[in-house]
Amino acid sequence: MRLRVTPVALARLRLAAQLILPTSTSPRPGPVDVVRSLTALQGQDFPGALWSIGLRSPGSTRADVEAAFNRGELVRSSPMRGTLHVTASEDLGWILSITAERMISSLATRHRQLEITTSDLEQVRGLALALLEQSGGRVTREALMAVFEQAGQQTRDQRGYHFLFLLCLEGTLVQGPINTGKGNGQYYVSSKEWIKNPRVLERDQALAELALRYFRSHGPATIKDFQWWSKLTLNDIKTGLTQISNQLETFECNGTEYYLAPETAELLGASDKGAIPGARSVLLLPGFDEYLLGYTDRTAALAPEHAPLTVPGNNGMFKATVVAGGRVAGTWRKAQDAVEKQRQLSGVVLPELFTELSPNQDKALGRAAKKYAKFLGK
Repeated sequence: MRLRVTPVALARLRLAAQLILPTSTSPRPGPVDVVRSLTALQGQDFPGALWSIGLRSPGSTRADVEAAFNRGELVRSSPMRGTLHVTASEDLGWILSITAERMISSLATRHRQLEITTSDLEQVRGLALALLEQSGGRVTREALMAVFEQAGQQTRDQRGYHFLFLLCLEGTLVQGPINTGKGNGQYYVSSKEWIKNPRVLERDQALAELALRYFRSHGPATIKDFQWWSKLTLNDIKTGLTQISNQLETFECNGTEYYLAPETAELLGASDKGAIPGARSVLLLPGFDEYLLGYTDRTAALAPEHAPLTVPGNNGMFKATVVAGGRVAGTWRKAQDAVEKQRQLSGVVLPELFTELSPNQDKALGRAAKKYAKFLGK
């Protein structure tokens, strides 16, 4: 299929592919289905990641999503870009098998500065596993740091963070069940003990699997988008795409080739009738949601003049966004004081819009706020 598509249509196709606004014929996904579909979703802001999952799983509450972590179906680690992501537990190992080595190599200079040696890592690995055995299989970050310090391994200046990061990259530790005593935290657990049925793929199979699942769940997307998201080499991407290109469709937008799932491409057949979902939608997305973070070129959804308002100072910290018709129309947050609470929608959402919404969009924004409040159990 060779098609030409506008940026507005491209953005709305992503709403469908990412299960934010699935088509009427799409099955209703549960929290684990959502994560399996996206393969990996950015998760350094854990409450935001829970909402990223919940908004794609109609009717699910925060408690439902947390239960999937407690059952061992979802985990959090750093399989890509050195950043925390949520994955289905069975997928983490094969993703790390093609991404971890490059991440570790990229940090070699930093680890020399921190004086982290192979023997240091061996020591903290043994300490972590011994503590897990003594603590019933789950430990807090603070407990791990304390035992490292007691053994003479300094944790200041991010040294402790890098120990945990390396232990997760090598597949020793993973963040699993919710630590209810810490609010938003998770316990560290042994990957081997916690992940019951890990998938094992040969390298070429894993490269193909990651490429296929990225373009199916994030497409329309470009090779540059996928390279930024995965940090794979172009040779690895070529190896993966060669195996699965016949399972994807392509089109052009402003002279650039995009890959996407065939069922997403089918929505273009009715685009002249406005049938691509999302034209009248107003959504509340958390900061760091894949709708923006899943691409290196975000201009289809985020106007250049609004980028500084969404990512102030271009510092990598994304605000939660109001998305109208597939485009970022503002940001939102929770109220900080009594005066702001009077302006909240559904008692939880305080929008800060870039442009005025239509009356129908205002109503849709109110419905989105109610959906978020319901997710929180309010």
